[in-house]
Amino acid sequence: MRHRAPDETGAAAAPLVVGVGASRGVAVSEVLELIAATRAAAGCTARPVVALATVAAKAAEPGLLGAARRLGVPLRSFPAAALAAVRVPGPSTAAAAAVGTPSVAEAAALLAAGPGAELVAGKRKSAPRGRPARATCALAGPAVTDSGALTAGREGAAADRSSAADIVMTSPNPPRHGPGRWTAVVGDPAPGSGPTGTKETS
Repeated sequence: MRHRAPDETGAAAAPLVVGVGASRGVAVSEVLELIAATRAAAGCTARPVVALATVAAKAAEPGLLGAARRLGVPLRSFPAAALAAVRVPGPSTAAAAAVGTPSVAEAAALLAAGPGAELVAGKRKSAPRGRPARATCALAGPAVTDSGALTAGREGAAADRSSAADIVMTSPNPPRHGPGRWTAVVGDPAPGSGPTGTKETS
């Protein structure tokens, strides 16, 4: 199968949801720098970010709320049980012990991006100088079919009403919507794995 140019599939304009995990006290700048670096590494700087998503236990973290406000998007939160039911490539036993789910960033991104969503970029840690990472993020968006159609609904649409996110902060100025893939599957257990992230940031 030939590779399609971005304008043939519509992938270049497909929206992104950023899943974020954080340790207590993370700075807004650390979260924003991580998101920018992850988007650049994935070649997604032109795709609009429509929401940040995290676990309910981190929904009041000032660094996440501030990052969402700076980006002009809502911060959405999911119960740990809903995130734990999403199959992801990078589960962490340390995160499971800390917040009740083996994945925050990847699982939250997939759930918030809607049914049929796929990971665009897996979990990535921040890289502050001289101290441990306090944030992780992952990118997810709608899958693009061979015909160029987007399979996922709008951000925040969960596959199951029991998994629906709470909107923690709604921006007064929301943006206009405009190589291995993982799809959100609610109900599948995350594959077993050793710790892959810091205790609270996965």
